[in-house]
Amino acid sequence: MSTAISIAWKSIIIALVVLALKIVAAWLSDSVALYSDAVESIVNVFTAIAALAAILIAARPPDENHPYGHEKAEYFAAMAEAVLIGAAAFAILSQAWFTYHDRQMLNVPAEAFAANILAGIVNGVWCLILIRKGRALRSTALEAEGWHLFSDVMSSLGVLVGIMAAKITGIAILDPLLAVFVAANILWSGWQLMKTSILGLMDTAPDDDIIDTIRTAIAEEGNGALEAHDLRARLSGPVTFIEFHLVVDGQLSVNKAHNICDRIEDRLLVEIPNSRIIIHVEPEYKAEEHNSISI
Repeated sequence: MSTAISIAWKSIIIALVVLALKIVAAWLSDSVALYSDAVESIVNVFTAIAALAAILIAARPPDENHPYGHEKAEYFAAMAEAVLIGAAAFAILSQAWFTYHDRQMLNVPAEAFAANILAGIVNGVWCLILIRKGRALRSTALEAEGWHLFSDVMSSLGVLVGIMAAKITGIAILDPLLAVFVAANILWSGWQLMKTSILGLMDTAPDDDIIDTIRTAIAEEGNGALEAHDLRARLSGPVTFIEFHLVVDGQLSVNKAHNICDRIEDRLLVEIPNSRIIIHVEPEYKAEEHNSISI
């Protein structure tokens, strides 16, 4: 089992534990704010399942129908998470509206606070692990889930502070207002996930530091070639696709040109793991001065 798949399975278990704790907190308190926090945790369970499904699909090797692989499945999972987040926000806002007209004062026992605080601690630790591991593994699904959990942690913190303020001040309207705050926060989280997915599906280029790494590898390992140009790179989940034209002496043998390409590919695979590289070898009359890489 790969590291990403193992983490995704653990994420589902943790999401279920956190959901159970928040349901207990909401049941003990009858607070719409704590109810909204529990609803968001239901979304977390579904997003964890969606992330696992996407990672399993993305791990499949290229086949006849998908010759470039299945990595973009992770972007679809992030989009599904965004839709679920929107549905949860609507449910929270609906409940907040009814509670606003009810205006009953809260009676939140210490046990409810304890359950919600424990859930927040578990979520906080796990979201940091997901973000760190997601970046290390270049898994869009894991990192997106981590940032979504981070928004959940911040929402839970705001809810707890607000409920304490409502108990101290006696202002009952703070409870539904906090629920609106939670809904707005998770909607923002959903928009960020949607934006990340759209950019990924549109073949976004890597960051400038990755492009610089590619250019350096070509320049340092391309000894025997004349130049490189038309460098293009795109991200597809954890995979970086790299393509460029390598200009060599027209009299250079195929074997020597191939050896140069092998050196560059080996260096790129070390610098940028899980990359897929296409090099077009051209004779010297194809050289270009504009935006070329000197070797």
